[in-house]
Amino acid sequence: MPNSPNFLDFKTPGVVPPPALFLAALCLGLAVQYFKPRALLAHVVVGYATGGALIVLGLALSTWVALQFQRAGTPVSPFRPSRQLVVSGPYRFSRNPDYIGQALLCTGIALVLNSIWVLLAELPALLLIRYAVIAREERYLEARFGEEYARYCQCVHRWF
Repeated sequence: MPNSPNFLDFKTPGVVPPPALFLAALCLGLAVQYFKPRALLAHVVVGYATGGALIVLGLALSTWVALQFQRAGTPVSPFRPSRQLVVSGPYRFSRNPDYIGQALLCTGIALVLNSIWVLLAELPALLLIRYAVIAREERYLEARFGEEYARYCQCVHRWF
């Protein structure tokens, strides 16, 4: 049937935005931490220093990503169609630098708060991002940009 919907006929990636998944993980981890406190590190100073550095690094990386999308004139939102394939800036090193930035931010918060639960809650969020979000985005980008995206995937790793 020509009018039947096809999974690959989507006009946008249409995925749950990863910041929402990381925020949900953070909230879940904080809730468990509240009811069942567990320290991640014995020396909180190490957590403050390392966590603070990861927070800054994650925010910087995600900001760099947003600037690359802005320069390319294409939306960051998964609910709007991509106008251009972004392959510059951090996308020269990873196909998913924003998710790396968000993971660094969440990990940094876990370290600063010295919460093993926040760190553990991040793991399912990362699995969802990899196998639900990224998988759908990759199908979308392949359908949208074809050979250009295929060449890009051959040159740049999914993560780093």
